[in-house]
Amino acid sequence: MGDRRMVVGAAILRQGTVLAARRMTPPTAAGRWEFPGGKVEPGESASDALVREIAEELGCTVEVTGWLAGCVPIGDHHELTVATCAVSGGEPDPVEHDVIRWLTPEQLDDVDWLEPDRPFLAELRGRMMSP
Repeated sequence: MGDRRMVVGAAILRQGTVLAARRMTPPTAAGRWEFPGGKVEPGESASDALVREIAEELGCTVEVTGWLAGCVPIGDHHELTVATCAVSGGEPDPVEHDVIRWLTPEQLDDVDWLEPDRPFLAELRGRMMSP
């Protein structure tokens, strides 16, 4: 993994839908969609980081239920991995995003995802559609 810092994204699943969040910053990403999350701090597990970031960004508690395959580089210094999660407390309420949407598998292509999130969509769609 080298010097790359881990970034974790949350594919928060509920009743056959997944939460997508629309970025407000930076300008290059504004108006595009992502799995909410953030950087893993030194000494923190990926799961702990995800729970902390979602509490900060969406004001709710999630539990990690699994990880999607693969890691995707973001620039030269970070790489993204995405976990499937379930809301275990509270309701998602965007703080750092301007809009959130619950998307069905059929709606995943309706929003303009940021590039690093796109490789995870195929596996995610498959998981959402399997019983």
